[in-house]
Amino acid sequence: MDYKDILYSEKDGVATITLNRPEVYNAFRPQTCLELIDAFLKAGWKSDIGVIVLTGAGNKAFCTGGDQSDHEGGYGDGTTRGAIGMPLEELHTAIRDVPKPVIAKVRGYAIGGGNVLATLCDMTIAAENAIFGQVGPKMGSVDPGFGTAYLARVVGEKKAREMWYMCRRYPAREAMAMGLVNAVVADDQLDAEVDAWCAELVERSPTAIAIAKRSFNADSDNIRGIGGLGLQALRLFYDTEESKEGVRALSEKRKPEFRKYMK
Repeated sequence: MDYKDILYSEKDGVATITLNRPEVYNAFRPQTCLELIDAFLKAGWKSDIGVIVLTGAGNKAFCTGGDQSDHEGGYGDGTTRGAIGMPLEELHTAIRDVPKPVIAKVRGYAIGGGNVLATLCDMTIAAENAIFGQVGPKMGSVDPGFGTAYLARVVGEKKAREMWYMCRRYPAREAMAMGLVNAVVADDQLDAEVDAWCAELVERSPTAIAIAKRSFNADSDNIRGIGGLGLQALRLFYDTEESKEGVRALSEKRKPEFRKYMK
């Protein structure tokens, strides 16, 4: 696949996948998801790759979720796949199923679907300027499955519910305190810190790590089914005026009025 939305590189046993849409804070569109899936599957099954790093181009954002201005390849037109027009379920599965540890290297915003990606990665290392959070209920959206149920396993039920219901933002140090991040370093030390973690990982037994990852995943794999069901429901929700109000309000730079569309 010729990549348009991401960058892919390999060095010293490390594959780095970079979301390369800094002009939209590395938000993803259907094409981006397809490219990410291809890159993860390519790196994940190469014997000379010991670890995969997922990051975002520039200093402003790791990823801010779905690009509300670009839904090319939407549901039903045959150009892509997935319950909501983006193969998010396949992307989430790829991150979990590749038998290599995946590190999220986070600078700037990890918001919405970007926060879900960081949560799904095996480990997350953040710069001091990193900001985490959810926006779904402010936008007429939600991430059922891994974005909610698995998040609760990572940060606890109370904090996960707070993140989704309140849509607040959490600086890197606070995210680490709640268990969402493994380490926080100065912005200019992030690359070196991730490189150091990767250097340790490539020295470990790849088979032992693969077995460990599958064992961790087995305990939470029921969430995959919850997510599949939830995304089908989300497709129906996106067709409602209540959900569409979130996008309208964003484009019109006003507060959404969701309740007037409730039936």
